Amino acid sequence: MTRTLALVFLVLFPLAAVAADGSAPAEDDFVRPVGDSELSEFLWVSRPIIVFADTPADPRFQQQIDMLVEGEAAMRDRDVVVLTDTDPAARSPIRSELRPRGFQMVFVDKDGVVKLRKPAPWSVREIGRSIDKTPLREREIRERREGG
Repeated sequence: MTRTLALVFLVLFPLAAVAADGSAPAEDDFVRPVGDSELSEFLWVSRPIIVFADTPADPRFQQQIDMLVEGEAAMRDRDVVVLTDTDPAARSPIRSELRPRGFQMVFVDKDGVVKLRKPAPWSVREIGRSIDKTPLREREIRERREGG
């Protein structure tokens, strides 16, 4: 629960996410604000799950982030990175591209194709099943079995 509160704090106050030495947070953070990121940055590397809301106080936003944080290991195993966008006025490049309204959870596969849009929070189990049904993930699982 403490980690969830810390993540909500980072979403509310992204400038506070600076290390004592003044450096930015590590790029491998599981949940991070969308900022100026673009979907092309994740091509063939990660599966972004973008959680949009009009405010970080939206209970659906908080519930979705809580579920993703609790299931972090399962999501990391699937190369997921979670991006948050709770400021429609900032017009981030990803928000401009995906054009959400209110709360929305969007899953984009490694090939850059939007595979899922949900107007309500989804459990890690449901998200994992959706990821595992994609041809790219099926190939990854097959290659992992054959190689290891």
